[in-house]
Amino acid sequence: MVHTHDEETSEWLRDLDLASPCRTEALERLHRLLLRAAFAEVTRRRDRHSLSGPEQEDLAHQAAHDAMMAILAKVDEFRGESRFTTWAYKFVILEVSNKIGRHFWQRPSSILNDAQWDRLPDRLGIAPDDQAIRTEILETIRRAVTNELTEHQQRVFLALVVEGIPLDALAARLDCTRNSLYKTMFDARRKLRAALVADGHIETDQLSAAEESNP
Repeated sequence: MVHTHDEETSEWLRDLDLASPCRTEALERLHRLLLRAAFAEVTRRRDRHSLSGPEQEDLAHQAAHDAMMAILAKVDEFRGESRFTTWAYKFVILEVSNKIGRHFWQRPSSILNDAQWDRLPDRLGIAPDDQAIRTEILETIRRAVTNELTEHQQRVFLALVVEGIPLDALAARLDCTRNSLYKTMFDARRKLRAALVADGHIETDQLSAAEESNP
């Protein structure tokens, strides 16, 4: 199927052509666009990572640079199914995801701040309004993560649920399939919910329903 490019997309493709006299200016424009997108994506994920200051800025610059290299290598494959800028943004988001993922794996998974731990009950869908009960649930989860999950289950659970690392990025980092990560997450969540049942925070029927709806 032949797609008709919008005017802006046609301009990008024309100016990025190797023979275009405007290519240098187009490359500079593209880099500025990608850098803004990278900063926006890193900022959007700021509650999922511990990056700040120069480290965060460096990650955004690296993501923009690597995204630009990937775009230029694949620009001839662009089929026009979306706007050129929309297509380009996907490369930035993937690079930011991969780099945040590598940052996560460079530090011990046990080093989580209180804000990260506090998000766990919400992400498991079992966070009550009562602060005292919420605190008890959080302590049960902490113990279960430490004592019930295998090292691999801890790594995957914390990466996906706490850090918010995209599944594809994590699968690439661990050199495994999406299905294997789904299975690991299912087993990890089941152990955590079993611990919550044992401590009386949720009922057994709630556990079964939760597992079926959110593996």
